[in-house]
Amino acid sequence: MNMEKNQYIFGIRAVIEAIEAGRDIDKILIKKDLSGELAGNLFELIREYGIVNQRVPVERINRITRKNHQGVVAMLSAVTYNKIENVVPQLYEEGKLPFVVVLDGVTDVRNFGAIARTCECAGVDAIVIPERNSVSVNADAVKTSAGALHYLPVCREHNLVAAVKYLKNSGFKIYGATEKSDINYTKPDYTEPTAIVLGAEDEGISGEILRLCDTHVAIPEFGNIHSLNVSVAGGVLIYEVVRQRLNNECGVE
Repeated sequence: MNMEKNQYIFGIRAVIEAIEAGRDIDKILIKKDLSGELAGNLFELIREYGIVNQRVPVERINRITRKNHQGVVAMLSAVTYNKIENVVPQLYEEGKLPFVVVLDGVTDVRNFGAIARTCECAGVDAIVIPERNSVSVNADAVKTSAGALHYLPVCREHNLVAAVKYLKNSGFKIYGATEKSDINYTKPDYTEPTAIVLGAEDEGISGEILRLCDTHVAIPEFGNIHSLNVSVAGGVLIYEVVRQRLNNECGVE
């Protein structure tokens, strides 16, 4: 794994100190058979702060560093994550017409970075991702986004279903992008609080999230492979929202 030095902290006590100091930790890798009093203190903090962690063979940690890691490596986030329930009220207080993009199962860092870059350019208010089975904001993602992730709030949610339900209860219309829909993506009215949901390239949006969507939309495809890259599809959908809102401001039908 190619990681820059400032992207991780290793050693049980060092990781404990980082958590207590409020460092933004993306994920902690822990050797499978780790035990002991100090390890117990670490586990307590992980539970208390709800930090994503994974039990792994020691060989995986050794690939990151050969130094005295004591079976623990904390991967640092390149940004400070937000929570959607903190972002949405602020958007309404500022008088904005909110626009959020939800990524369900997108794991490719290049796609994520490209989507974030488009979102920032288009004035999207936040990206929502799940804690697990998802890309995270690391240095590669920031680089691919051309720095957009330094400006665009990323809400990493423990329960993506609950986050989407929160958006619905907050007045958002939820639009799920799926090739199985027969509704052209230009048909809905996006001139209201809007959330666009994009799914993983291999499996699409999960069934539970799809059921929460108010409308399923599709981008017409006329070729043979019928498989738009998710970042390209995201760009098309995001700028349709922008187009409609600009036209609405100008009074264009």
